[in-house]
Amino acid sequence: MKFGLFYLPTHMPAHIDQATHIDNMVEQVCYADEIGIDYAWFVEHHFVRHGGLSSAPFSMLSYLAGRTRNIRLGTGATVLPLNDPIRVAESTAVLDHLSGGRADLGIGRGFLRDEFDAFGVPMRETRERLEDGISLVRQAWSGEPVHYSGPFRPPIEGLRVLPTPRQQPNPPIWVACLMSPESFEWTGTEGYNLLYVAYHVDGATAAQRIGWYTDALVKSGRRVEDHEVACVYHAHFLDQPDDAQLRSVVDRPMGEYTAAGVEAATKAPDPIAYKGYAAREDYQRQSSFELYYPDRVLMGARDQVLTRLEQMARMGITQVGMLVDFGSLPQAQIMRSLEIFGRDILPEARRI
Repeated sequence: MKFGLFYLPTHMPAHIDQATHIDNMVEQVCYADEIGIDYAWFVEHHFVRHGGLSSAPFSMLSYLAGRTRNIRLGTGATVLPLNDPIRVAESTAVLDHLSGGRADLGIGRGFLRDEFDAFGVPMRETRERLEDGISLVRQAWSGEPVHYSGPFRPPIEGLRVLPTPRQQPNPPIWVACLMSPESFEWTGTEGYNLLYVAYHVDGATAAQRIGWYTDALVKSGRRVEDHEVACVYHAHFLDQPDDAQLRSVVDRPMGEYTAAGVEAATKAPDPIAYKGYAAREDYQRQSSFELYYPDRVLMGARDQVLTRLEQMARMGITQVGMLVDFGSLPQAQIMRSLEIFGRDILPEARRI
């Protein structure tokens, strides 16, 4: 099993200023690189406290490319319908060179209405824009002249996009899915890796949705073992099992994280293009320690965490994206948690 740090930071100006929060995330990723964590993922969100500090993930990842040596650096995920695919291809390729071939491209449709309204993109076009966009990204990476004529950007006739990526034939591509069966099935049919924010649901529902993806892999003639499933969960680690202590540490920051998410999703997404997304909002409004622990997080001491990871492996998860920076959780506690993970948990977890 692999492990990553996943960043969808909660902007809390009364608790921490923006510069310090960004510096803290850099410190966390650099330490993760030292202790052998495999990935750092940065979301793309705009204008909202729920992830808005990560509005320019390529900038953040390019800086981290020069500060780290081994950790892979991924967009988790670039909202492709809000971006020109040629720009995404260029930015990923540059990141791939700066990092020495450590870039991964995660893409997603997005779902926050304010983002689409601000950038003038109709939400009913998101699926088509994503599918059209990733095809153009891959063409741009090929090194061959690009020929494109489609509904979402000006045509291109015979232009070469520079640079091409360091990794050949291209950096790994991941697709972020949340609720729509069509998204999971399309991702498997196309043979991309799955990036799934799974903390919204219980284990049975998460396993069902991962099954939509793996079934599509098999139906399209692909081998499941050749693909990866990364699932995102809030994570915090203790020296000794103590659920009362864990609750006292994480419950308020988890509530703050949830509140920011509810605030960001006040305006419902397009009901036709995003069927069923109201259920996500219902979960957020019901968030409590009894609801999320232990089945919707990765938290506790070593043996508790290892048991939870074994459950995840049985669900088909190959990487856990650990959301360690949430709410007002202090930097000292985040760093201590990462220290415990690297010292007590990671060596054993590698065997799962």
